[in-house]
Amino acid sequence: MTGQPWTAQVLTLYPGMFPGPLGASLAGKAEAEGRWRLHTINIRDHAVDKHRTVDDSPCGGGAGMVMRADVVDSALAEAEEETPGLPAIFLTPRGRLITQARVRELAAGPGVTLLCGRFEGVDQRVIDARGLEELSLGDFVLSGGEPAAIALIDACVRLLPGVVGEPASVVEESFSDDLLEYPHYTKPQEWQGRMVPDVLLSGHHENVRAWRQAESERATQVRRPDLWARYQPRPRPAPKRKRTNT
Repeated sequence: MTGQPWTAQVLTLYPGMFPGPLGASLAGKAEAEGRWRLHTINIRDHAVDKHRTVDDSPCGGGAGMVMRADVVDSALAEAEEETPGLPAIFLTPRGRLITQARVRELAAGPGVTLLCGRFEGVDQRVIDARGLEELSLGDFVLSGGEPAAIALIDACVRLLPGVVGEPASVVEESFSDDLLEYPHYTKPQEWQGRMVPDVLLSGHHENVRAWRQAESERATQVRRPDLWARYQPRPRPAPKRKRTNT
């Protein structure tokens, strides 16, 4: 491989959480092969006092603590010096939901710098000053941004060239064209009285494709009406008729 590999920089108070699951399976193998690299920065190393304090009480009162702007900014400066030009993302429940489209964009670039928040959050001033993109894993709250960072990195790494053995595997899957993926079946043909759909055993590739498309549309309409509202079903070609001599 040539050039700089896709790089994930993670700013965290708990660098021991990495690589975690990223060191196993496809992501771990790809890192060992040099297809991507992981770099962690301990935010606490940028504290300015002997107690290595990274947070303080919120202005205006309230529960919890807030990560200090000066400490976080110093950690971000180290990340920019280590690998310049990477998009910087703050993982927070306040952010926009991560989409497969955004994952594809990040995977196509040089990498990403991820800020993992803790406590009640991060001082807004450093978010604004650094122009951090705020993204969320979903409509729930975690104890910190590290699990979200692992999920986002994994989603990106599997799209890198050569990571997944069969390229079609990352094309025909959920969220491609705003659709959920169709159901899958394998051997045995009968299991506990349940059969593999006949169409999948027919050997008729066009019928299989049409069945999978219809199943994707049905699942999306029932389970994710938000995706269905965005989806524009493509007109299906009319069946070909045999020509007859007249």
